[in-house]
Parts: sequence; C-alpha cells; structure tokens
Amino acid sequence: MDIKKLAAEVKDYVIELRREFHMYPEKSGEEIRTSRRIKEELDKMGILNTNAGGTGIIATIKGEKPGKTVALRADMDALEVSEKNDKPYKSKNEGLMHACGHDGHTAMLLGVAKILSEIKSELPGTVKLIFQPAEEVAQGALRMIDDGAMDGVDNIFGMHLWSGLPTGKVSVEAGPRMAAVDVFDITVQGKGGHGSAPHEGVDAVVVASNIVMALQTIVSREFTPLEPLVVTVGKLVAGTRFNVLASEAKLEGTNRYFNPKTKDVLPQAIERIAKQVAAGYRAEAYVNYKFATSPVINDLESSSLAAKAAEKIVGRDGLVEYEKVMGGEDFAEYLKLAPGVFALVGIGNEKKGTNYPHHNPNFDLDEDVLEIGVALYLQYALDYLNQN
Repeated sequence: MDIKKLAAEVKDYVIELRREFHMYPEKSGEEIRTSRRIKEELDKMGILNTNAGGTGIIATIKGEKPGKTVALRADMDALEVSEKNDKPYKSKNEGLMHACGHDGHTAMLLGVAKILSEIKSELPGTVKLIFQPAEEVAQGALRMIDDGAMDGVDNIFGMHLWSGLPTGKVSVEAGPRMAAVDVFDITVQGKGGHGSAPHEGVDAVVVASNIVMALQTIVSREFTPLEPLVVTVGKLVAGTRFNVLASEAKLEGTNRYFNPKTKDVLPQAIERIAKQVAAGYRAEAYVNYKFATSPVINDLESSSLAAKAAEKIVGRDGLVEYEKVMGGEDFAEYLKLAPGVFALVGIGNEKKGTNYPHHNPNFDLDEDVLEIGVALYLQYALDYLNQN
C-alpha cells in the first residue's frame, strides 16, 4: 500500500477543509460549527461517529480483519487572537483565530478518515479518530475520556504542526516532550485610600508587584537548576484611577515543569510567598491553584514505531531530534490510559512566512505539510495494527 500516494490524493481536500476551519475559528468548548462540519464529512464517508466531550466527535473505522485498536487524535479549538494575516482564508470571526495549527490537525484527520473509509477491507483492527475540543484550556481530553474516547484503545498517536521545526521535519523522541501545566490566581486584599496619602491605606498595586517579583525566586532559589521549571504571572489587574490607592489586585499565572514530584511542593511555595509577602505590607493574599494537565511523556516502543513510520514518509534525514518544550498539551491525559506518542511536525518556512511563533497574530501553516501529516497519521496507525 502506497501511503504517500494515498495522502497526495486527498491533499486538495485537506487544504480546502483547513482553510474553511481557519475562516471560522471558535473558542474552546464552543466549537459548534466545526463539530457540525466534521460530522457532515464523516457522514458522507459512511463512518460511524458519535458526539463526545461536548462539541467533540469520536469516529470509529472497523477493519474487516480482527485486531487491536489504535486511536488518532486531533484538536479543534481556536484562540482569542486577532489575525493580522491578509489571506483569502483570513478569520471571519473577529477576535478569534486559529493561531496554533488546530485547523490543520482537524483537516488532516478528516483526510485520514477519507482514506481509511476506502481501505477498511485491508485494515487488521480498528482505528478510532478523536476530534477533541478545548485543548487550549486543558479540559477537552478529560471530557472526551469521560465519554469513552479511550475505551478499548490499545495505543494512541497525536501530532502538532510546529513552526519551530523546519518544514517537513518530524520529531518523535521518547520521554518527556511537553510540560505539565498548572494555573493559579492570587487575590491581594489591601485598603483603599487617596493617592496623596498612601500611609492611610494599603496599596494593593505595590503588594501585588512585590509578589510577582518574589515568585521569580522560586525557580532560582528553591528548585534544582538541573530540571526545567517556569513560573509566569501573565496577568495583573488592579486599580480604578491614577489618584486612588488600589484596595484589591488580582494576578493570574501558570507553572510549567516535567518532574511529577514538582506538583507536590510548588503550590505550597506559591501560597507561602504570596501570603507572607502580603503580610509584610499589611495586606492579605488568597491563592487558588489548579493542576491543568500532566507532562506529555512518549512511550519508548511507540516512539520507536513512530520513528520508523516517519522515515517511510520523510526519509531518514527528515527525522530529527528536537528539545522538549515548556508548552503544555492535554494529550498527556490519553497517555495515562494507553501507551502512545506525540509527534511534532515542522511547518517553519521563512519564505512562506510560516515561521511565526504559535499564538502570534501572523501565525500560518505551510500547507504542503498537511499531506505529510496525513501520511504520518496513516502510516503509524497501519504499522501499529500490522505488528505481529
């Protein structure tokens, strides 16, 4: 079976779908139009599918030969980003954009579905296609799992189109690949007053600012420098006008790491510093901490299988090693239930302007890579199912 030829035959179909999804991006958990279009395409192919995880869809293709079950996963939500690209397929939904490649993931998996629907007589086992919502808020995977996405699954494969890798290069290393994601918010309670008499109040802006700075010492002074750890405060809101002492400040942030033991001590460090810094300024701090998703850790055997599959598609030179990243992915939740692998597939092409960082308003895909993604999904699934 010529996988590359089969992928080439659906290339135009996949590009057309990707552009449609790009024009109509939807927020996490609100992917109503996207979900409807996925279902319409699957129904045309005669593929059994069910809703799951709210707006997600699980499609099942059973081969005519008995065998194991492998799952392929794509995410489908967009981001609250205003697109700056001037392309015919530019986002039509103001303030929303597919700035991370999920439109490509969804389109590629539909391309895989189209091929599988035509070759299922040769399929030794079952392929589950997981179209997942709400990845950007780390909620979709668990919702899909609750609705049966991993029931009966023996192995799972996912991928992310990646602008940090040159076009067509593939990374499937074993071990840690993407970081755990925790999120926290801190409310600082001070005492309002007139800006001209700061001694009569407790300035929540000053307190919050010192908490932000103090939190940076967690990485540099409380954890080993031999293991990656990020503590970031991404949002600080306080005050109502220039001459009023802020009585309250709210901070929001995220932590990233790979060592599972970190989650046992990091929340306590955040709370200790926030509360004690606040107390030093006669204020109070209240911390809310949540574990969003675990680190993505690729299974050794699955990574080996994926590497062999990738070599068949992009050649030995196309398979590269790429440093693990501090970005998070709730694909990790699937890996808790079955061995699998998460691949990074390069789309970085300076000439085509597809080397912007993810979540950037100028982010775009090198659409020639979509064909590679389809082939890699398919090759991995077939190689897994055809193992002795």
